[in-house]
Amino acid sequence: MKITNVSLSVLESDQAVRDFELIKLHGQERERWLHSSGVGPQRSTDSSRQHEFVLHVDTDEGITGHCTAISEGVASLTKRDVEQLRGLVLGENPLHREHLYQKLHQGTRWVYRVAGWAGAFDNCLWDIAGKAADMPVWALIGRVRESIPAYLNIRGATIEEAVEDAQAAVSQGFVSTKDHFYHPHRENILWLTAIRDAVGPSIDLMHDPVGIYTYDEAVIVGRSLEQLGYRWFEEPIPERSHNRLKQLASELSIPIMANETLMFDVDISAQWMISGATDLIRYNARTGTTAGLKLAHLAELHGTNVEFNGNGGLWGLVHAHLLCSIQNTSYYEYFPGGWHDETGKSMGMTNPVTPIKGRISPPDGPGWGAEWDWDLFNRRVLEVWD
Repeated sequence: MKITNVSLSVLESDQAVRDFELIKLHGQERERWLHSSGVGPQRSTDSSRQHEFVLHVDTDEGITGHCTAISEGVASLTKRDVEQLRGLVLGENPLHREHLYQKLHQGTRWVYRVAGWAGAFDNCLWDIAGKAADMPVWALIGRVRESIPAYLNIRGATIEEAVEDAQAAVSQGFVSTKDHFYHPHRENILWLTAIRDAVGPSIDLMHDPVGIYTYDEAVIVGRSLEQLGYRWFEEPIPERSHNRLKQLASELSIPIMANETLMFDVDISAQWMISGATDLIRYNARTGTTAGLKLAHLAELHGTNVEFNGNGGLWGLVHAHLLCSIQNTSYYEYFPGGWHDETGKSMGMTNPVTPIKGRISPPDGPGWGAEWDWDLFNRRVLEVWD
């Protein structure tokens, strides 16, 4: 089997393009900034809708692999990236995934791309492999569980609203929630305590302040989280503060999750864990299933977990397969209102991942098992980079 083409479909979503505003957080010991989703201008003309990317890898045996790609931000693809990728892989055997991974991973430095840039291509190869074998990806890897629980990211403008949101999540079947509270550290402790009191001791809770604390503040909050029985402390201080993260992970008993802004670089993520600057590894398989499995195995041999960020491609399908095939992981990350699911449906994929009683599982179809309404998909296509 040979790769005959690599192309990318640019689809228009229903979401308006949003320019972020940065607001200064009050009450912090040091100056801290946060984006405000309610302040930034939204350009809502038809020509300024957000875009979704879907990569396609064709073969000479009529099998095509499909996967969503990153359309903006870290490791996003450009038209030139697709052209470069095509030039590197045409004529290669798509079943030689490790060879292609090593070629592109080692070659990233020499083609001047950012780490993780070829992740969607790797995911397409897994789709091809499953379709060629008439097996789902979870069967190719080896399944370890039938389903996995999801945690819900809770929200609330007041402490009362946050408590209500957490209680609503539990009533929907979620056995875990995560917050993003951005208040001064002692006020955050009050909110964190209120959530624990509201949901009881059996619900797993995680705190993710997105790096707003100083080291000393993080120690104080971390001690409170330990007393409250929280599961992990995510991005407590800015992630490039490697020395302080090592100190924090050593000081606290609650596991530190510290590499989300760096997770698209598998090598740096590995070094953060090996050096003791994080206890848990964050990863998003948008930057490749092969790299994610390598990181998961490394974490397992170090006696810790890899925890997957977001939906990971194909609006949840990619992470659903991996989470049910990797032993040392615990939760699927789910967002309020299911907006990822609805985006997938609006793009023509009819079976995005949706938690049922707080749990998700992968489909049984070959490859990633994505089911498409190709007429709807084609109506969404603005252009094809081929």
